[in-house]
Amino acid sequence: MTYDTKWAIRWLADFSDRVIKNKQLLSDLDQAIGDGDHGINMARGLTELQKVLTEKEPTSVKETFKTAGMTILSKVGGASGPLYGSAFLAISKATDTETLSETELIEALEAGLAGIEHRGKSHAGEKTMIDVWEPVIHALRQDELTGDVIEAALQKTKDLKATKGRAAYLGERSIGHLDPGAYSSALLFQALLAQEGIS
Repeated sequence: MTYDTKWAIRWLADFSDRVIKNKQLLSDLDQAIGDGDHGINMARGLTELQKVLTEKEPTSVKETFKTAGMTILSKVGGASGPLYGSAFLAISKATDTETLSETELIEALEAGLAGIEHRGKSHAGEKTMIDVWEPVIHALRQDELTGDVIEAALQKTKDLKATKGRAAYLGERSIGHLDPGAYSSALLFQALLAQEGIS
């Protein structure tokens, strides 16, 4: 299976649709442990991204992810803009070929995860989007990624105590709530699963 520019655009468009559709839910989750604006911020930025991808029509996988990173950095407010922006810019930097093989896609996603960890000075177990990214990439490496794997990773964030971001101020009270960034990341990878590459 290989992945080309059209695939990358489809993936990002599908991700954007899912976030826009779940805008209220994402903000409600954020209301419980954060600023309450994750859904609004993400939907605003991804609506802009859909527009940019349609108007600019990137001609390479690299350009598609770079456009995503730059647009999200400039249009998505709060903590999620810099984190998702850094992820997609890192994915773009790790992409040098016309199409990606499955291995190259996984390596690019690993670069994206490293971008998030570096920007957020965070790692797995701190109740952040990393707690979805890491197990998803691990499952991809094993060729075992399913919707259930994504859902299980998301649900695990409910039991974690937040030690990063606004939620960290709640301490023990953050336990029992899903992390909104992990939820939007679950939407990202559900969209990935839904896209077919080229056989």
